[in-house]
Amino acid sequence: MRANRDDPSKTANEDGSDIDRRRITLASDGPALIEGPVELVRPDGTVVCSDRFLVAVCMCRRSKNFPFCDTSHRKRSRRTD
Repeated sequence: MRANRDDPSKTANEDGSDIDRRRITLASDGPALIEGPVELVRPDGTVVCSDRFLVAVCMCRRSKNFPFCDTSHRKRSRRTD
């Protein structure tokens, strides 16, 4: 594969055809944000798909909706008056 100079979001295959790249943004204290649609393969081999334009993938494994983030990584604290 080689980069396409005209469009950095595309890469060329060996046969010259273009491949779309997906951007993944890693948050320091949160999920990986992936431009969708995406297909995720779990460790057990099952496949999970999302057609959303931006998908939050859990990195902390606390999500009840794993592999998708449900914001369980956020610290919860009670306000005291």
